[in-house]
Amino acid sequence: MKMIQAMALAFVLGTAVAAHAEQPLQRTDLVRSDIDMPGHEAVQVRVDFAPGVLAPKHSHPGEEIGFVLEGTLEYRLEGSEPVTLKAGQSLFIPSGVVHSAKNVGNGKASELATYIVRKGEALVVPAK
Repeated sequence: MKMIQAMALAFVLGTAVAAHAEQPLQRTDLVRSDIDMPGHEAVQVRVDFAPGVLAPKHSHPGEEIGFVLEGTLEYRLEGSEPVTLKAGQSLFIPSGVVHSAKNVGNGKASELATYIVRKGEALVVPAK
């Protein structure tokens, strides 16, 4: 009986790990800290994109600096032409500007996003 329970637990854990690994868009919070500017905080997040995955249009309650860690991402900022960045390149996104990002490469793409945002507000605001 214990062997069957152990096998069932291994199956459930293995399935959970596989499901987590297969997420098309995964955000990992790295740092969140108060800063000297009253009412604001710094937030840093790693975002991993499976091939072809789009982060839908959204904005932030503050500025974002995106740095591509690996792969190729196409950013579309409202009012601007699309910009394609490869690993090692970065871009600035002003506060409140609606934008999206898409993995346009063949493999996984990852971004390090650093924000200076108003504290207590949702970090990601979906566009209407």
